[in-house]
Amino acid sequence: MGEIATSNRQITLYYSSESVRAKQTLAYAKTEGYSIHEIDILKEKLTGIQIIELADRLHIAVSDLVNQEHPAYTSKFEPHSLSTNDWIKMIQHNPNIMKQPIALRGDITILIETPTDILKI
Repeated sequence: MGEIATSNRQITLYYSSESVRAKQTLAYAKTEGYSIHEIDILKEKLTGIQIIELADRLHIAVSDLVNQEHPAYTSKFEPHSLSTNDWIKMIQHNPNIMKQPIALRGDITILIETPTDILKI
């Protein structure tokens, strides 16, 4: 078992408080009456294990958690091919480049593309 605890009664949302999509998703989820456990990745530093677990739950590589189009990425970095550990460090030091929001409930994990995606969980 990893570090991420989930519940079927509550949605855990990993998000950036600077993200408009995340704010809209949170507002939408609350309007729908969902119980949300909020984890602002800008305030709570994710562990390497959590980052790996989120990628595993989404069935993607850790490198695919990085939004290489995000201005915070393009302003500092070139497109890279890094080791998993280096990607983890990059996300930990620059959490705003992680793709989000990511919603978890029980065994289900989804990357939110539009705020209404929260209904899929």
